[in-house]
Amino acid sequence: MESQDSRPLLPSLRLDDLLAELQLRLQAVLDTRDRTHALLEAVVAVGSHLELEAVLRQIVEAAVELVSARYGALGVIGEGGRLAEFVPVGLDESQIAKIHHWPEGRGLLGELITNPRPLRLSDLTADPRSSGFPDGHPPMRSFLGVPVRIRDEVFGNLYLTEKRGGDFDEEDEALVHALAAAAGVAIENARLYAEARRQQQWLRATAEVTQRLLSGDQRGEVLDLVTSQALGISGADLVVLALPAGDRKQLVIEHACGEGAAEALGLVLPAEGSASGIVMASGKPLAIDDFSGDTRVAQVAREHMPLGPAVLVPLGPSGDVRGVLTAGRHQGALPLPPAAVEMLITFAAQAGIGLELAEHRREAQRLALFEDRDRIARDLHDLVIQRLFATGMSLQGATSLIGDADVAHRVEKAVDALDETIREIRSAIFELQSHDQAELLPVRVRILGIVEEMTDSLGYPPGLRMAGQLDTRVPGPIAEQLLAALREALANAAKHARASRVDVTVEAGHDLLLTVRDNGVGLGKSTRRSGLANLAERAAELGGTMRATSAEGGGAELEWRVPLPDRHPRGPRPASLG
Repeated sequence: MESQDSRPLLPSLRLDDLLAELQLRLQAVLDTRDRTHALLEAVVAVGSHLELEAVLRQIVEAAVELVSARYGALGVIGEGGRLAEFVPVGLDESQIAKIHHWPEGRGLLGELITNPRPLRLSDLTADPRSSGFPDGHPPMRSFLGVPVRIRDEVFGNLYLTEKRGGDFDEEDEALVHALAAAAGVAIENARLYAEARRQQQWLRATAEVTQRLLSGDQRGEVLDLVTSQALGISGADLVVLALPAGDRKQLVIEHACGEGAAEALGLVLPAEGSASGIVMASGKPLAIDDFSGDTRVAQVAREHMPLGPAVLVPLGPSGDVRGVLTAGRHQGALPLPPAAVEMLITFAAQAGIGLELAEHRREAQRLALFEDRDRIARDLHDLVIQRLFATGMSLQGATSLIGDADVAHRVEKAVDALDETIREIRSAIFELQSHDQAELLPVRVRILGIVEEMTDSLGYPPGLRMAGQLDTRVPGPIAEQLLAALREALANAAKHARASRVDVTVEAGHDLLLTVRDNGVGLGKSTRRSGLANLAERAAELGGTMRATSAEGGGAELEWRVPLPDRHPRGPRPASLG
């Protein structure tokens, strides 16, 4: 006989199970709805930007948020199946600074590049395909990798690690896979937008540089514009332009734009063996992963230009290189995008062609001027002098027919005046025809010549830094005194300093400043200062000053300063283009 209490228990137990099952399913539906809603928000957020770098970062941030990952990254695949760009999320600047180098596409990351299919692991360190982490990399275990495609092209891969609360599951993989599909569309739109903007910027920059060159603007001002335009086109942190000096054995950074431009201006680089010299000689671009650590980069450039990834491109087509543009980013930053590098190469080549056309135009104008001078000289000789000479002869022959002595004397004076006029005209003709005499060398070249000349006396090449428009701002008389002061200062250092290093700085700003510093024995207590007295006298003759002091840490420092004439005495100076 059944118990009276047992009959109502069975329906009660079934009802509780049913309610629990319904609650589980309802929670699953709610979770799915929430994650679907989160996916839609992520897709909308990814498609809301047009700047490519912003799109790439937004994709990684959306993926990290979507699956509750601690770290995320997007690796962009470049030539040869290597990672050309790497966009990390979840690491702060101090953590990034500790990492020895960015991933290059080996190990598990290389597996995703070779086989672009989703990859999910609970412990990536235990996988035999893992190649480990570089020094300074934070520990990571759970891993989810999904390819990002643009049509049939694999653009890159999304990497997610360290899921909060467990391992990545199938639903995480499906969500990230869906996000990657939407990301491919957003990336393609951003690439098309960036390409259109670069093309527009390149066309505008090339047209402006060419127009300025052909309209007769100062070459230095146009090269300032070239450097600033290159900064905008490339997206670099610093762009410098090095031009050959003297007999092309050295390159001088004469134009710079960006962060650290002031420290880079005026640096003198050796043409032989340096990275800039290699590009100058070969006419081919050169990419450098770590500018500050590459032995091909001149030491003075590594000291004053602490860059990471950089690219050096020739200014002008191969075979007619006019200089070298260096565009770089800070240490730890990603390299310049390949599209930006290609645009920079094309822009530099076009700018070099513009320089060549401008030089040909100036040569044609000079030739026309010389031809005009020759014509004027010929006319003066053939027409004016002959007529004056004939008139003088006629007057001289008429003096014997004049009976009045006073009148005869006046005629003779007139003949003498005609002779003097003929001599003056002949002098003018000589000056007009003397245009083939060699012009004076630029001030920078003459400074380099003195430094090379004094190298044997010192026993080592002195360091040299030149800044400002020395060739255009320093008049001839001041330049002569500057060169004499430089030679005397280096001679004094060679004779008395007993130094192992001498650094020379020449700057043309409001004043012309020459600084010579050595690490020798210092000024001492000697009363024989004839060399310093000569330097002080040279400065005083030009309204300047000379100061010689003991330098911090030993040695001596000489500062020779004279004022320069204002380049624009009748109006305000134009704003700098750099």
